[in-house]
Amino acid sequence: MNPRITIDPAVCHGKPCIRGLRYPVETVLEWLAGGMSVEEILADYEDLEREDILAVLEFAARMTHVKRLDRLAA
Repeated sequence: MNPRITIDPAVCHGKPCIRGLRYPVETVLEWLAGGMSVEEILADYEDLEREDILAVLEFAARMTHVKRLDRLAA
């Protein structure tokens, strides 16, 4: 696991965060999914670094590694 992603029960209720800061991985993913560019995120949140965003994407990619997904009933 990337050392930039930390899990601490005392920070954001134990959600995976960037470097122990209060930036949950899920929030950064939501920004990216909503259309924010890496450059926009870095401009808005000066304590984040490009490597942090890449670590978030790496973490998300690893979390999607599953053996199979069963179709959910509609």
